[in-house]
Amino acid sequence: MVMNKASDQYKENSIFTASPEELTLMLYNGLIKFIMQAQMAIDEKNIEKAHNCIVRAENIIGEFQATLDQKYDISNNLYLIYDYMNRRLVDASIKKDKEILNEVLGFAKELRDTWSQAMKMAKQQMPKSQQVAK
Repeated sequence: MVMNKASDQYKENSIFTASPEELTLMLYNGLIKFIMQAQMAIDEKNIEKAHNCIVRAENIIGEFQATLDQKYDISNNLYLIYDYMNRRLVDASIKKDKEILNEVLGFAKELRDTWSQAMKMAKQQMPKSQQVAK
C-alpha cells in the first residue's frame, strides 16, 4: 500500500513538472496502454474492462482533437486521423474486436514515435543555454 502511494505521488509529480511536449508524449503512451489493456480484456472475456479501457482511449483522442492549434496546416490532417481513430474505437467497442484495436494501436504507436522523434530534433536545435537536463 505504501509503495502504491509513492508510485501515485511520483506519477502526479511527473505530470505537474512535465512540459507540454512531455505531456503529449505521456498521453500517447496512455492511449497505447489503454488500447493494449482493452485487447487483453477482450481475450479474458472481461467486457466491462474492455469497454472502460476503450472509453479512456477515446477520451485521450478527444483531448488531442480539442487541443489542436488550427493555425497550422497539419492540424486539419491530424484532426482527420484522430477522428478516424475515434470512429474505429467506437466500432471496436461495439464489436469487441481486437483486430480493429490493433489497427488503432498501429496509428497510436506511429504518432507517438513521430512525436518522440520531433521532440528529440527540437531539443537538438535548441541553443545549449535553453536546454534543460532531464
